[in-house]
Amino acid sequence: MKERQRVRSMNLEDSTMSDELKIGFIGAGKMASALAGGFVRKHQVKVENLIASDPIGASRDSFAEITGGRTTDSNAEVASFADLIFLAVKPDRCADALQSIHAYWRESQCLISIVAGLSTDHLAFYLPAGGRIIRVMPNTPALVGASASALCLGEFATAADAEQALILMSAIGTVERVPESMMDAVTGLSGSGPAYVYQFIEALSDGAVAAGLTRDQATRLAAQTVLGSARMVHETGAHPGLLKDMVTSPGGTTIEGIHELEKGGMRAAVMNAVRAAASKSRKLGRRSAGPRPTSLT
Repeated sequence: MKERQRVRSMNLEDSTMSDELKIGFIGAGKMASALAGGFVRKHQVKVENLIASDPIGASRDSFAEITGGRTTDSNAEVASFADLIFLAVKPDRCADALQSIHAYWRESQCLISIVAGLSTDHLAFYLPAGGRIIRVMPNTPALVGASASALCLGEFATAADAEQALILMSAIGTVERVPESMMDAVTGLSGSGPAYVYQFIEALSDGAVAAGLTRDQATRLAAQTVLGSARMVHETGAHPGLLKDMVTSPGGTTIEGIHELEKGGMRAAVMNAVRAAASKSRKLGRRSAGPRPTSLT
């Protein structure tokens, strides 16, 4: 079973979208730029078929510099142009953003939301009846083709929509399909996780500097250590605890370091960080959703 899943993943990675596919982003912030930049580099969309809207000029300029795509301050322009629209705004801006494209929505379009906390059911309220929605939680390593993403389908999303989203996200990393009830957990893990890993790399580097290495050497070695360890987990399929034991010799240096990590509560702290971020995602969703308006007119 695991081998069949691996083959399917490889096929998705090797797939490309239609040359005519037009992708739009409502919101041109860091995550939108990371995704769009990844799609362009992996030949999933032509630069001339890419557009993003944002009210902030600096965000538009950054998006254009990273991706080469066109930018605008008009959400309606994005909706009129794109076949596939990524919603990449703050949760409290979603209602306004979706209302601004309601009149321009076409039945052939699909919305992919990367907004933390807001359900596909809530987002669907702001689109015409039967609007097709997919919810995706990516992370910023999409910019270097190493995203860890998860997605779920809204009520009216089709199998073709799902395949399209899986191909796009597989082109810039790995993607898991999960029930929507698990999306907040994904937010706490892979959505916020890069920040935890960067902090860990920084701490490894700090420790090595304290032991005498130069900062540049320490950071390069720390980053490669994390990268190589992650590849070992992926490529061997072994439990991380087993791989840890392979490094830990009786009475050796590694067990001394692990003992210090345990005394510092590292594992509990990381678990708490994931749970806290997941909880925050749920709270953001509830607060941003608020009471639904009775009319979109």
